Amino acid sequence: MATRLARFESGLSELRYIPTAKHVRATIDGTTIVDSLRAVLLWEPQRVVPQYAVPVADVAADLIPGRPGDGDTRGGPVRMGDGSTEVLTPEAGFGHHTARGDVLTVRTPDQERVGAAFRLADPDLADHVVLDWDAFDEWFEEAQRVIGHPHDPLARIDVLRSDRHVRVELDGTVLAESSRPSLLFETGLPVRFYLPPEDVRFDLLRPSSTQTTCSYKGIASYWAVPDTAGMATDVAWTYPDPLPDAVPVTNMICFFDERVDIVVDGKRRDRPLTPWS
Repeated sequence: MATRLARFESGLSELRYIPTAKHVRATIDGTTIVDSLRAVLLWEPQRVVPQYAVPVADVAADLIPGRPGDGDTRGGPVRMGDGSTEVLTPEAGFGHHTARGDVLTVRTPDQERVGAAFRLADPDLADHVVLDWDAFDEWFEEAQRVIGHPHDPLARIDVLRSDRHVRVELDGTVLAESSRPSLLFETGLPVRFYLPPEDVRFDLLRPSSTQTTCSYKGIASYWAVPDTAGMATDVAWTYPDPLPDAVPVTNMICFFDERVDIVVDGKRRDRPLTPWS
């Protein structure tokens, strides 16, 4: 019997890692604290994006024993797919640990980053510490700065021009309609329909203060729909200055399939269950 590969199911309950040949560095206040040619990409159980783990000797700071619960515990598991799978997305703080190990604080001469490291109990990685991406000011792979989270060798984005007819509706009101979308395929996520701005009803939208960061696409700005009470819900985003892989969707507008109705070639798509539902 054939096995259907599922990004958020296969091996998700296991501690997984892949060695990388990249030169990995991280800084605090302009000082390089992490400098490693022996890093591994590591996924704790339930995590859908990797974190970096490096040998203790590659961390130029004191690693002080901490307490369970130290560190960033924002967010938590969310359901995806058919609702039966709980995952930890990049929005879930580093303090949510699902592998065995010890919480550590990273102490430099000037400050402490509480709970920013985690020493694994796994014998294959016993000399490594996993590091909180957000506890460091900058990360580099080789000489290139990386934002959001480490690049995942098992994930990618692919942008293709399309001639599908796409209509975007909210409560029966058409927000956009186009026959020249670009489709962005990203591993493990719903296909996204990016539309030319000329095909979007901006008179029904207003700029939002929300910004988010994607390791592959860059920094996104958002558009919202106000309701009768004057509140606004983010329904769409754009990348004004994307990273190289996402250049084909520069300034194009993409709507949340989770929050609006997307009709493609006359067929209304189901709203997917994701962290943005």
